[in-house]
Amino acid sequence: MAKPLQEYQRKRNFDATPEPAGKARRGARAQALQFCIQKHDASHLHYDFRLELNGTLKSWAIPKGPSLDPKVKRLAVHVEDHPLDYASFEGSIPAGHYGAGEVIVWDRGVWLPEGDPAQAYASGKLRFRLQGEKLNGTWHLFRTRLGGKKEQWMLVKSDDEAARAEADYDVLQAQPDSVLSERSLIPRTKGKGKDKDKPKAAPPPRRPARAGTLSAARKATLPAALTPQLATLVETPPQGDWRYEVKFDGYRILARIDGDDVRLFTRNGHDWTTRMPLQAKALAGLGLSSAWLDGEVVVANAEGIADFQALQNAFDSDTDANIVYYLFDLPYLNGMDLRQCPLQERRAALAAVLEPADEQRLRLSADFDEAPESLLASSCQMQMEGLIGKRADSLYVSRRSHNWIKLKCKQRQEFVIVGFTEPKGSRAAFGALLLGVHDADSGQLRYAGKVGTGFNTATLQSLLQRLTPLEVKKPAVANPPTGAEARGVHWLRPQLLAEVAYAQMTREGVVRHSVFHGLREDKPARAIGLEKPVKAPTRKASDNTLRITHPDRVIDASSGTDKRQVAEYYAQVAEWILPHLKRRPVALVRAPEGLSGELFFQKNAAQLNIPGLESHDKAEAGQAVMIIDRADTLLGAVQMNTLELHTWNATARDFDKPDRFVLDLDPDPALPWKAMVEATQLTLALLDELGLQAFLKTSGGKGMHVVVPLTRRAGWDEVKAFSHAIVTHMAGLFPDRLSAVSGPKNRVGRIFIDYLRNARGATTVCAYSLRAREGLPVSVPIRREELTELKGANQWNLHNLGERLANGDDPWADYDKTRQSLTVALRKRMGVA
Repeated sequence: MAKPLQEYQRKRNFDATPEPAGKARRGARAQALQFCIQKHDASHLHYDFRLELNGTLKSWAIPKGPSLDPKVKRLAVHVEDHPLDYASFEGSIPAGHYGAGEVIVWDRGVWLPEGDPAQAYASGKLRFRLQGEKLNGTWHLFRTRLGGKKEQWMLVKSDDEAARAEADYDVLQAQPDSVLSERSLIPRTKGKGKDKDKPKAAPPPRRPARAGTLSAARKATLPAALTPQLATLVETPPQGDWRYEVKFDGYRILARIDGDDVRLFTRNGHDWTTRMPLQAKALAGLGLSSAWLDGEVVVANAEGIADFQALQNAFDSDTDANIVYYLFDLPYLNGMDLRQCPLQERRAALAAVLEPADEQRLRLSADFDEAPESLLASSCQMQMEGLIGKRADSLYVSRRSHNWIKLKCKQRQEFVIVGFTEPKGSRAAFGALLLGVHDADSGQLRYAGKVGTGFNTATLQSLLQRLTPLEVKKPAVANPPTGAEARGVHWLRPQLLAEVAYAQMTREGVVRHSVFHGLREDKPARAIGLEKPVKAPTRKASDNTLRITHPDRVIDASSGTDKRQVAEYYAQVAEWILPHLKRRPVALVRAPEGLSGELFFQKNAAQLNIPGLESHDKAEAGQAVMIIDRADTLLGAVQMNTLELHTWNATARDFDKPDRFVLDLDPDPALPWKAMVEATQLTLALLDELGLQAFLKTSGGKGMHVVVPLTRRAGWDEVKAFSHAIVTHMAGLFPDRLSAVSGPKNRVGRIFIDYLRNARGATTVCAYSLRAREGLPVSVPIRREELTELKGANQWNLHNLGERLANGDDPWADYDKTRQSLTVALRKRMGVA
């Protein structure tokens, strides 16, 4: 008999593919049976349906995907079992390997079989309920008698409350994206017809690039796609070893070279190769066997300055003769992944690659190590957009990073075009464009003013042709202008983007003295929010002031995050986390060898050499405790390899009287996130009924924390008993969803609401603390309104939280103003008087 997963493992080379090797798991697991559906753009786009059974994922490939219509039967081709770890796999399977292509998790959750699932599977007749993010209700999966190399099954939806006629609602079209991440999957164009316009160059002789030393390069298969590194807007230049480049006024383009196949992609993955055939031909002439290159395409004006409108005109007229591709990074080269190499090494390799380049088409983006203040002044005087700064030894990461920054000469960004006005006087076509931008908190599209200058006659006419087909009756913005400003406005579907410079923005969020610079086509409208500068990173200051030893020690291998970056994170969030640490006993999770080594949970100050560390003995607090509530003390804890900080529910003001209680919603890991959202809403509804104001934060792991502030009146036993009563009451109301009993076996298919955090000495991870997990997620306070918008409790991490905090808006601003206590009436109501 073949071993479980033998066929799966035989088909894959795990040194090259990012897929999990996995092992079949024996015996029952203390969680519900999970299912997942992965959207897979391989040789053809299809959906992989997987059900957990007997320690593996039984798997079927569904060419057309599932349908909610009971009248529609979907073919499901039985394929090899997959490991359970595969249920959360997303990524790119390299070309040349089995299943090559992009994979996202389209849906996931719990499946509830009717009867014995193993017996039903063996007989070829499965009937089950799904509890997923997208699919729910009863389904049938049955084996057919159709011939073929692989078993042919059929997947059919039962006619129940979750069924929908396909003519009315196509779930695949309505909800195309991942349930685990922000990933979308745009199917690749298949066949040969797409390539007929692509320039065909004679294969040049292959040669190694003279790249010098590449200290951390590693052999790797060329990825099918690459997400670019993005820069963070800052107010002032930072200290330290930085290199500065011109901030080009163009389109970000990434080039992929795989033998004779050269392709040019926008930052969002759209293939623009046919729009720039001359640049593609020049790249083919570099003689590289494989590479990813990163840069920006521009068209210069008569003064030699990049002109965005001229670039747009070049694309509109399909003339790429004047387009220059400025290259500034080289993440992959000739079978080697260079992303872990320092910037200066990648730049040296890039310079060597570009030595024979056609400078009319390809150029190296020069960098400078001069004082950034003088460089910025010069670029602004020359009417350039600004500077891009890059830390000299930074790695290449596919996300926005504080190791790449941008300094702008003036305020300029993209806006969504939401309408236009009628022309007046001698003006033709239209008068002004109405602009919108997405609110950082609510996600709503909000009115942001008008732009009526920067157009010429040709631009006005060509724009009008693009605007007219998008007209709608109602505005797309949540706060449209009223009165005279709204008279005669033509409202539009929010699809087109305008690049606009402006002098200032009013408190109401309306731009003043704005100038149109062109349309943008390389970003989706839904991604456009107001860009606000943040304080510049201070890495060199941290090196000296924080005295971080072993700063380059890798803490999280999955993201390449080192100890220095952990210190920088806590330095940057100190003003946010310190109020939550103030006078509060804290326990630390320390990781001396990073996430791959042993973790230590430490509750007292024994042998910790941390400046300003405050400690209290058992006589004072009932047990030995420590307090870390100063910036230098916090960073001293980081020097001692601290990742997580967990806090008591009481402070040094009165160790015997809690000033809050916490309900920690801890789910069966197999449950869909939707179940967590619903459980949190139910918890909030009960607390609202009791008249208790509650505050939410993500756990940074799988669940949510509901925090209820209290005045210091009740003791530990009273507070714990009250929270226990709440949890018991809720579990009694919803026994199929919630559990009041701890332990994995008691939360199978359910969510345990942990009230045990409310005993003396028990702790909960602090708001804005990192979590010692892959990716270094963060526990983050949120507003109630944000709950339904979350994709998971680990949505924010060390690398992306800065964007959320940049606007300075605190979701818990009312926390310290909240005055409430566990009155006698409340305790009687919950049966704990």
